[in-house]
Amino acid sequence: MPVWCKYIVIAPVSLSIVLLVTSCSENKASQCQRLIQVVNEGNSLIDQKKGQQAITSMQLSRDLEAVTGSLKELNLPDPKMKEFQSRFVKVFDNLSQAIAKAARALGTAKTAEASESGREKIQKARTDIDTSLTAAAKTAGKESDALVNELNKYCRQP
Repeated sequence: MPVWCKYIVIAPVSLSIVLLVTSCSENKASQCQRLIQVVNEGNSLIDQKKGQQAITSMQLSRDLEAVTGSLKELNLPDPKMKEFQSRFVKVFDNLSQAIAKAARALGTAKTAEASESGREKIQKARTDIDTSLTAAAKTAGKESDALVNELNKYCRQP
């Protein structure tokens, strides 16, 4: 086989290997896109189901647990992206727990009897709902907003 024939075969194969390797390595923009997509799914769930019934709130809590799981499963090689990922995991985990606690309290209030002890259960449930959701809104909400801003700033950098 003449030398020039070998180059005709080697050049395209080498180019294919280089393109394959570079296309498989993930850049910062694609990592940002994947992380933002999962975070948006979680935020969308919250926006759709906030203020609904106890059963729906328990489902929202489970859905947020699934979002937390999806966040944990992202394989982000960039160390800064990994930091954002772990911080978002904490935010969605805290929200999930707070919503579950409020949903349980709402369920307790719904089953309370029309008696003095029933009124006490309702009052305790209201307090539990208020404290868990207020705390979640203050901490997780602020943390999420700050994280989104930081993530957007980081993802815009070259």
